[in-house]
Amino acid sequence: MKKLLIFFVMGAVFSFMTSCDMDDDGYSLNDAWVGFGLVQKNAESDSFTIAMDDGEVLYPAVNNMSWSELKNNDRVLANFTILGNRENENHDEQYYVRINSMRKILYKGILDITPAIEDSIGNDPIHVTDRWVKKGMLNFELKYRGGNKVHYINLVKQPGVINPNSPVVLELRHNDNGDSGGYPLSAIVTFDLNALKVEGKNSTSFKVIAKGFDGDDFEYTGEYKY
Repeated sequence: MKKLLIFFVMGAVFSFMTSCDMDDDGYSLNDAWVGFGLVQKNAESDSFTIAMDDGEVLYPAVNNMSWSELKNNDRVLANFTILGNRENENHDEQYYVRINSMRKILYKGILDITPAIEDSIGNDPIHVTDRWVKKGMLNFELKYRGGNKVHYINLVKQPGVINPNSPVVLELRHNDNGDSGGYPLSAIVTFDLNALKVEGKNSTSFKVIAKGFDGDDFEYTGEYKY
Protein backbone atom coordinates (compact mmCIF):
# COMPACT_ATOMS: atom_id res chain seq x y z
CA MET A 1 0.00 0.00 0.00
CA LYS A 2 1.53 3.30 -1.11
CA LYS A 3 0.51 5.41 1.83
CA LEU A 4 2.11 7.20 4.72
CA LEU A 5 2.58 4.79 7.61
CA ILE A 6 2.45 6.48 11.01
CA PHE A 7 4.02 4.65 13.94
CA PHE A 8 2.79 5.37 17.44
CA VAL A 9 5.78 4.70 19.69
CA MET A 10 5.44 4.90 23.46
CA GLY A 11 9.22 5.06 23.97
CA ALA A 12 12.30 3.22 22.83
CA VAL A 13 12.80 1.28 26.04
CA PHE A 14 9.13 0.36 26.35
CA SER A 15 9.05 -0.87 22.74
CA PHE A 16 11.81 -3.36 23.46
CA MET A 17 9.97 -4.72 26.48
CA THR A 18 6.45 -4.96 25.06
CA SER A 19 5.25 -6.60 21.87
CA CYS A 20 2.63 -4.83 19.72
CA ASP A 21 -0.97 -5.97 19.61
CA MET A 22 -1.55 -7.85 16.36
CA ASP A 23 -4.74 -8.97 14.66
CA ASP A 24 -5.17 -12.36 13.00
CA ASP A 25 -3.73 -11.15 9.68
CA GLY A 26 -0.57 -9.81 11.26
CA TYR A 27 -1.44 -6.10 11.23
CA SER A 28 -0.46 -3.99 14.20
CA LEU A 29 -3.31 -2.14 15.88
CA ASN A 30 -0.83 0.60 16.77
CA ASP A 31 -0.22 1.51 13.12
CA ALA A 32 -2.20 3.98 11.05
CA TRP A 33 -2.33 4.68 7.34
CA VAL A 34 -3.33 7.91 5.59
CA GLY A 35 -4.63 8.20 2.03
CA PHE A 36 -7.09 9.81 -0.35
CA GLY A 37 -10.18 8.08 -1.67
CA LEU A 38 -13.79 8.34 -2.83
CA VAL A 39 -16.75 7.32 -0.68
CA GLN A 40 -19.00 4.60 -2.09
CA LYS A 41 -22.14 4.82 0.02
CA ASN A 42 -24.78 2.14 0.34
CA ALA A 43 -28.09 3.69 -0.77
CA GLU A 44 -30.08 1.49 1.59
CA SER A 45 -28.11 2.22 4.76
CA ASP A 46 -25.55 4.55 6.31
CA SER A 47 -22.73 2.09 5.63
CA PHE A 48 -20.01 2.96 3.15
CA THR A 49 -16.74 1.82 1.64
CA ILE A 50 -13.83 3.96 0.48
CA ALA A 51 -12.20 3.37 -2.91
CA MET A 52 -8.64 4.54 -2.34
CA ASP A 53 -6.57 6.22 -5.05
CA ASP A 54 -4.04 3.38 -5.02
CA GLY A 55 -6.69 0.76 -5.77
CA GLU A 56 -7.48 -0.60 -2.32
CA VAL A 57 -11.04 -0.71 -0.96
CA LEU A 58 -11.65 -0.02 2.72
CA TYR A 59 -14.56 -1.57 4.63
CA PRO A 60 -15.02 0.37 7.90
CA ALA A 61 -15.73 -2.13 10.66
CA VAL A 62 -15.18 0.33 13.51
CA ASN A 63 -16.19 3.95 13.13
CA ASN A 64 -16.65 6.05 16.24
CA MET A 65 -17.67 9.16 14.32
CA SER A 66 -20.98 10.21 12.82
CA TRP A 67 -20.72 10.36 9.05
CA SER A 68 -24.41 10.48 8.23
CA GLU A 69 -23.78 13.53 6.05
CA LEU A 70 -21.40 11.65 3.77
CA LYS A 71 -22.63 11.39 0.19
CA ASN A 72 -21.74 8.98 -2.55
CA ASN A 73 -18.55 10.02 -4.38
CA ASP A 74 -17.43 12.41 -1.64
CA ARG A 75 -13.66 12.91 -1.66
CA VAL A 76 -11.97 12.19 1.67
CA LEU A 77 -8.58 12.01 3.34
CA ALA A 78 -8.82 9.01 5.65
CA ASN A 79 -6.68 8.00 8.61
CA PHE A 80 -7.29 4.33 9.33
CA THR A 81 -5.95 1.21 11.00
CA ILE A 82 -6.12 -2.11 9.17
CA LEU A 83 -7.94 -4.81 11.13
CA GLY A 84 -7.72 -7.59 8.57
CA ASN A 85 -7.98 -8.69 4.96
CA ARG A 86 -11.35 -9.03 3.27
CA GLU A 87 -11.46 -12.08 1.03
CA ASN A 88 -12.89 -11.54 -2.46
CA GLU A 89 -13.06 -13.51 -5.72
CA ASN A 90 -10.74 -11.19 -7.65
CA HIS A 91 -8.11 -11.14 -4.90
CA ASP A 92 -8.23 -7.35 -4.87
CA GLU A 93 -6.71 -5.40 -1.99
CA GLN A 94 -9.69 -5.05 0.33
CA TYR A 95 -9.42 -4.45 4.05
CA TYR A 96 -11.57 -4.23 7.15
CA VAL A 97 -10.45 -1.07 8.93
CA ARG A 98 -10.96 1.16 11.91
CA ILE A 99 -11.54 4.76 10.85
CA ASN A 100 -9.47 6.96 13.15
CA SER A 101 -10.35 10.24 11.47
CA MET A 102 -11.63 11.48 8.13
CA ARG A 103 -11.58 14.86 6.40
CA LYS A 104 -13.71 15.84 3.45
CA ILE A 105 -11.76 17.28 0.50
CA LEU A 106 -13.14 19.87 -1.92
CA TYR A 107 -13.99 17.92 -5.08
CA LYS A 108 -15.48 19.54 -8.17
CA GLY A 109 -15.41 19.60 -11.95
CA ILE A 110 -13.88 22.01 -14.47
CA LEU A 111 -15.95 25.11 -15.27
CA ASP A 112 -16.31 26.87 -18.61
CA ILE A 113 -15.50 30.49 -17.87
CA THR A 114 -18.05 32.99 -19.18
CA PRO A 115 -18.63 36.74 -18.65
CA ALA A 116 -21.52 35.86 -16.32
CA ILE A 117 -19.23 34.11 -13.80
CA GLU A 118 -15.97 36.01 -14.36
CA ASP A 119 -16.39 38.24 -11.30
CA SER A 120 -17.31 35.41 -8.95
CA ILE A 121 -14.36 33.28 -10.12
CA GLY A 122 -11.85 35.97 -9.13
CA ASN A 123 -8.12 35.96 -9.79
CA ASP A 124 -6.42 36.46 -6.43
CA PRO A 125 -2.93 35.01 -5.91
CA ILE A 126 -2.36 31.52 -4.55
CA HIS A 127 0.70 29.34 -3.99
CA VAL A 128 0.77 25.75 -5.29
CA THR A 129 3.01 23.60 -3.10
CA ASP A 130 2.24 20.27 -4.80
CA ARG A 131 0.19 18.79 -7.64
CA TRP A 132 -0.49 15.28 -8.89
CA VAL A 133 -2.84 13.35 -11.20
CA LYS A 134 -4.44 10.13 -10.00
CA LYS A 135 -7.32 8.09 -11.42
CA GLY A 136 -8.57 10.94 -13.62
CA MET A 137 -8.35 13.51 -10.83
CA LEU A 138 -6.06 16.54 -10.66
CA ASN A 139 -5.05 17.34 -7.08
CA PHE A 140 -3.50 20.49 -5.65
CA GLU A 141 -1.99 21.32 -2.29
CA LEU A 142 -2.34 25.07 -1.82
CA LYS A 143 -1.24 27.88 0.48
CA TYR A 144 -2.80 31.33 0.77
CA ARG A 145 -3.59 33.98 3.36
CA GLY A 146 -6.95 34.72 4.91
CA GLY A 147 -8.89 35.70 7.97
CA ASN A 148 -12.61 35.14 8.49
CA LYS A 149 -14.13 34.87 5.02
CA VAL A 150 -14.84 31.88 2.80
CA HIS A 151 -12.44 31.52 -0.13
CA TYR A 152 -13.35 29.90 -3.47
CA ILE A 153 -11.07 27.75 -5.63
CA ASN A 154 -12.01 26.77 -9.19
CA LEU A 155 -10.39 25.28 -12.26
CA VAL A 156 -11.68 26.89 -15.45
CA LYS A 157 -11.22 26.68 -19.20
CA GLN A 158 -12.48 28.57 -22.19
CA PRO A 159 -15.77 27.21 -23.59
CA GLY A 160 -15.86 25.41 -26.91
CA VAL A 161 -14.65 22.22 -28.54
CA ILE A 162 -11.30 20.91 -27.29
CA ASN A 163 -8.50 20.88 -29.87
CA PRO A 164 -6.80 17.48 -29.47
CA ASN A 165 -3.63 18.74 -31.17
CA SER A 166 -2.66 21.23 -28.46
CA PRO A 167 -2.81 21.28 -24.65
CA VAL A 168 -6.02 22.56 -23.08
CA VAL A 169 -5.24 25.69 -21.07
CA LEU A 170 -6.74 25.52 -17.57
CA GLU A 171 -6.69 28.37 -15.07
CA LEU A 172 -6.60 27.72 -11.33
CA ARG A 173 -8.62 30.64 -9.97
CA HIS A 174 -8.80 31.90 -6.39
CA ASN A 175 -11.40 34.31 -5.02
CA ASP A 176 -10.48 35.53 -1.53
CA ASN A 177 -13.72 37.56 -1.19
CA GLY A 178 -11.74 40.58 -0.02
CA ASP A 179 -10.40 38.74 3.02
CA SER A 180 -7.89 40.48 5.29
CA GLY A 181 -5.10 38.01 4.54
CA GLY A 182 -3.89 38.00 8.12
CA TYR A 183 -3.23 34.28 8.63
CA PRO A 184 -1.40 31.61 6.60
CA LEU A 185 -3.89 28.97 5.42
CA SER A 186 -3.64 25.76 3.43
CA ALA A 187 -6.01 23.53 1.50
CA ILE A 188 -6.15 20.43 -0.67
CA VAL A 189 -8.52 20.47 -3.63
CA THR A 190 -9.34 17.87 -6.28
CA PHE A 191 -10.77 18.40 -9.77
CA ASP A 192 -12.43 15.76 -11.95
CA LEU A 193 -10.82 15.85 -15.41
CA ASN A 194 -13.73 14.11 -17.15
CA ALA A 195 -14.63 17.32 -19.06
CA LEU A 196 -11.36 16.99 -21.00
CA LYS A 197 -12.29 13.72 -22.72
CA VAL A 198 -12.23 13.80 -26.52
CA GLU A 199 -14.14 11.19 -28.50
CA GLY A 200 -11.84 8.80 -30.32
CA LYS A 201 -8.82 9.67 -28.15
CA ASN A 202 -7.43 8.02 -25.03
CA SER A 203 -5.60 11.01 -23.53
CA THR A 204 -5.69 14.81 -23.41
CA SER A 205 -2.76 17.12 -22.73
CA PHE A 206 -3.35 20.16 -20.54
CA LYS A 207 -1.51 23.15 -19.10
CA VAL A 208 -2.50 24.72 -15.79
CA ILE A 209 -1.64 28.33 -14.99
CA ALA A 210 -2.29 30.29 -11.80
CA LYS A 211 -1.49 33.75 -10.48
CA GLY A 212 1.08 33.54 -7.70
CA PHE A 213 2.32 35.95 -5.06
CA ASP A 214 4.90 38.61 -5.98
CA GLY A 215 4.94 37.56 -9.62
CA ASP A 216 5.78 33.93 -8.83
CA ASP A 217 3.15 32.49 -11.17
CA PHE A 218 2.44 28.77 -11.42
CA GLU A 219 2.54 26.66 -14.58
CA TYR A 220 2.22 22.91 -14.96
CA THR A 221 1.83 20.72 -18.03
CA GLY A 222 0.33 17.27 -17.68
CA GLU A 223 -1.63 14.53 -19.42
CA TYR A 224 -5.02 13.07 -18.60
CA LYS A 225 -5.12 9.41 -19.65
CA TYR A 226 -8.55 7.78 -19.85
